[in-house]
Amino acid sequence: MFSNLRTLFFAAGTLLAVLGLAPAAHAQTDLLGELEKQTADSTRREVVTATFKGTHIINAQSVETPGAGTLAFLIQHRFGTLNSGAYEFFGLDQAVLRLSFEYGLTDRLAVGVGRTNIEKTFDGFVKYKALQQTTGAHAMPVSVTLLASSAITTLKFTQAANVPERSTASRVDYAYQVLIARKFSPGLSVQLMPTLVHRNYVPLAGMQNDVYAIGAGLRQKLTKRVALTADYFYLLPGYVADNFHNALGLGFDIETGGHVFQLHFTNAKGMSEKFFVPQTTGNFFDGDIYFGFTVARNFTVKSQLK
Repeated sequence: MFSNLRTLFFAAGTLLAVLGLAPAAHAQTDLLGELEKQTADSTRREVVTATFKGTHIINAQSVETPGAGTLAFLIQHRFGTLNSGAYEFFGLDQAVLRLSFEYGLTDRLAVGVGRTNIEKTFDGFVKYKALQQTTGAHAMPVSVTLLASSAITTLKFTQAANVPERSTASRVDYAYQVLIARKFSPGLSVQLMPTLVHRNYVPLAGMQNDVYAIGAGLRQKLTKRVALTADYFYLLPGYVADNFHNALGLGFDIETGGHVFQLHFTNAKGMSEKFFVPQTTGNFFDGDIYFGFTVARNFTVKSQLK
């Protein structure tokens, strides 16, 4: 079609030049150039970046990965509950800590390892960005990241009364998530998270080995450097939903020169899927709220410059 338009404009321009109307011919050429530019702009696809500013929202992981050759070091910290009273300094006398490393093998594929002092647990994950949100022709409306993680407790159960030592297999839990996110505007991003947690061992008959949940998260920018964040996990009906609470988190992302500093309030004590999805005991609205923070620092291990 555009080759025919070019021929038509060329013929019209030639005729106008013969008739001594060269300025008009020049105008026609400019019009054709503008048409081609608009066509090129309309067919260009651009990847939407920075749906979230970090690889974690609050409890949940986000669709983001560190990027090829980038090593991220995360310090995640939770104090005790705010309703623990003045004797415990409203939770500040207590602490739960998780340290982790996340590395981008490519811009889409990342791996990570972490350790938390809850049940002396080590965890690891693989994260793959299967789809990326784009704009332009044939735009992709969402980003989709696949996450598979596992966790193993190294607690010595023989130290507890009447609790036998457990096998290695019985110490392992797994989690699988599909993270689906859309950046609706420069200020607003939303994420959905269908989740499955499989537990090799449950202490009581009737408890679920497989726990299903639906998570949701958001980020709303408030200022140039501050954003409101939230995430929530709804447990599907079953034993876990009847005896535990849905994990809820509210917080703020604060961007500084070299990293993102995250402050949050949540009823979940644990900081990996094994804990906050099926084992949240606190009731957010009864004051069982843990104040915490996450500090992430990125290091370029492998430069992309050649």
